[in-house]
Amino acid sequence: MTARKLLPSRITLRARLTLIYGGLFLVAGVVLLGTTYALFNQQLGRPNLQLMTVKATPSPAASPAPDVDAPLPETDAMRWMQDQQRQLREAAATSLLTQGSIALGLVGAAAAAFGWLVAGRVLAPLHQVTETARRIAAAPAAGGGLHERIALRGPDDEVKELADSFNTMLERLDRSFDGQRRFVANASHELRTPLTVGRALVELAMNRRTVSEDTRQLGESLLQINARHEQLITGLLLLATSEKELTERRPVDLADVAAYVVAQAGSLASRAGITLHDKLDEAPTTGDALLLERIVHNLVENGIRYNTQPDGWVRVVTRTRDDGHVEVEVSNTGPVVPPYEVPALFEPFRRLGDHRQITAKGAGLGLSIVRSVAATHGGWATATAREDGGLVVTVTLPAGPDDDGLRR
Repeated sequence: MTARKLLPSRITLRARLTLIYGGLFLVAGVVLLGTTYALFNQQLGRPNLQLMTVKATPSPAASPAPDVDAPLPETDAMRWMQDQQRQLREAAATSLLTQGSIALGLVGAAAAAFGWLVAGRVLAPLHQVTETARRIAAAPAAGGGLHERIALRGPDDEVKELADSFNTMLERLDRSFDGQRRFVANASHELRTPLTVGRALVELAMNRRTVSEDTRQLGESLLQINARHEQLITGLLLLATSEKELTERRPVDLADVAAYVVAQAGSLASRAGITLHDKLDEAPTTGDALLLERIVHNLVENGIRYNTQPDGWVRVVTRTRDDGHVEVEVSNTGPVVPPYEVPALFEPFRRLGDHRQITAKGAGLGLSIVRSVAATHGGWATATAREDGGLVVTVTLPAGPDDDGLRR
């Protein structure tokens, strides 16, 4: 580990405020000590200082005793005054500079500690705002944590104003997300009825005895378009459902889910000339079994639909990692996918090469649903392009109880 990694990545605002408080206190203390010392020296150097005569009592054993009342010679008086000034300067340097610096350091440390406590109290509301924002950002479902608000109590200051503005923004975002989900769900439900009626009318017209061959071919084309629209609406409904926060989680083994999907997709793979392979190790997790089944179903269905190789294959693998996560990996042969195109495949209505053609094989929501369902379950989805063509899509989810826990 390098020395840079041992250092903190950043200095917190609380630490910076503490350094500012302590630094300002130390600078002010140094200036005060220096000013006091300079003024003291100035007073010592004033020329109008009067000499004081000191009358000493001689010792009885001393002989002969000098006349203590006699004034000192001028030269001796000046020498005595200079000696006294020197001693005073030394005492001032010792008291003010040395001992004062030690006292200033101790008081500065106490001031820094007090500043640390004060900064913590001042920044506590900001920490509350940050924690709320972090919980909302970490919500597994898109917009799932927007119902939370910052319950900040305190004086009506700038921090309180920031928290109120943040709550207003969360409220508007929450209404926007809910309105968008309700619109998609309601529109999808409303569109299902005319599509069902249209499909019934087309099938009725095609089943007439007097129908011509051209009309029959036209009806088949209309049924294909109608089927694609129904698939699109189903995908939109599923996408709106997958973005909601899970209210109930149950133990699910991804190996069982993948085995069921592989068995169901066998006939579709046989008609397309695609070989299915699976290596299904235990991968216990928790969540909604139907949504987790949709993950594997979409990946396997995409691997079959967009597989253009004559001897194509789709491989499904489930496993448990050592870091407390489980994975389901679906790889397949197919057309060569440029690496820069891979991230865009997870966006809604994005398909490689087909763009938005009405005769495309899918609705372009498969991988979007996969990513949304994985995020709702606290996981993520990644994809990489194979060098020989095709994709490797891996969905990682938090691990749940093991087989014993599932049986219990």
